[in-house]
Amino acid sequence: MTEHVEPILRLRGVGRRFGGLQAMRDVDLDGAHGERRANLGPNGAGKTTLVNVISGDFPATSGSIEFLGHDVTGEPARERAKLGMGRTYQKTRLFHGLTVEDNLYLAVLGVQRGHFRPVVVPRRDEALRARARGLCAAVHLGGRERALVGNLSHGEQRQLEIGMARASDPTLMMLDEPASGLSRGERVALTDLLLTLDPSITLILIEHDMDVALRVAQQVTMMHDGAVIVEGTPSEIRANQTVHDLYLGRGYQADG
Repeated sequence: MTEHVEPILRLRGVGRRFGGLQAMRDVDLDGAHGERRANLGPNGAGKTTLVNVISGDFPATSGSIEFLGHDVTGEPARERAKLGMGRTYQKTRLFHGLTVEDNLYLAVLGVQRGHFRPVVVPRRDEALRARARGLCAAVHLGGRERALVGNLSHGEQRQLEIGMARASDPTLMMLDEPASGLSRGERVALTDLLLTLDPSITLILIEHDMDVALRVAQQVTMMHDGAVIVEGTPSEIRANQTVHDLYLGRGYQADG
């Protein structure tokens, strides 16, 4: 088994400015192969901006980004996706009038050549359908292939988004607040799904839900006012007084 010594993701001095607003500044980050990392902080901390800059949705205005040894600082989102980046968004981007399988099928079809093709050979189409059904099972939606997405619970829609993000077989997957708006039972189901992800996939998880984040993550990055203020393991984050004072409150105790 080959060991990866170099990080899969390396950020040095990365910043992003929107006009006169410095939304993120001087971020250094190393992501190891297969690592589960949570990016935490209050609204306005720069968490989503960081993922948007890593994925290429927004260009960095300073610093450098390397992915799998490639300098992708100036590359558009599509090129980064081809290298193996996948992501979800805060707001769902699903086809609510189509079935679960059809959503996954379109995601698989879309990554074949970077765009939807108008004609599909029947034999090839069945292979893509089989891939879609496999993704459905992988995100714990087996048996729901024929369900309309609009009839799914919010938690099931989040699971489906993760399946669609996996359609490109990403080596790095970034999830933007997947537990947002979920019930306690749905958060438990989501956590179980994240814990069973392929260990070869590097995961960056943006979350407000500390119980989900600290259970899934191996490393945690805390942000405040666009900058990284604390990094450490979940146990180190739980014990950090700055984290308690700024985000958790002195009475906070994470589950389990």
